[in-house]
Amino acid sequence: MSRNKISSTRIDIKGKLRDSMIALLNVQLADTLDLYTQVKQAHWNVKGAHFIALHELFDKLAEDLEAPVDDIAERVTALSGIALGTTRIAAAGSRLPELPHDNFDGIKVTALLADRYAALAASTRAAIDVASREGDADTADLFTGISRGLDKALWFLEAHLA
Repeated sequence: MSRNKISSTRIDIKGKLRDSMIALLNVQLADTLDLYTQVKQAHWNVKGAHFIALHELFDKLAEDLEAPVDDIAERVTALSGIALGTTRIAAAGSRLPELPHDNFDGIKVTALLADRYAALAASTRAAIDVASREGDADTADLFTGISRGLDKALWFLEAHLA
């Protein structure tokens, strides 16, 4: 059993493919957890004329990331892997840029979050392609649903920037 596995499974996906999907899922888990914490950071600190609207929007966006985080982690464990989901692991593994800590102007922070949502949406679509190409339709389907949610959130953010 590899060090990334905690159990065996009767899922009929070969071990090598499971290992590949576990790695792919854990990378997306790190990015998604990181985005969640960055959205919460913006929620707590946003300032400006649109404070209440953005404060509430950011809270809703963070809440909407909770289910994808859980779904990704549960797919990892269903494939007999270890979901790497602590804050420290996510921060070390995330490919998203850190949200600046010195300016929480409503429009500026909205644009910064939109950039991060766009990056995660793009990497999620790339993960769909990888999972599909390697033959794991269920993981591809999971990422497809997450992609739709990220695009919707990005639409909400970009509507504030028009």
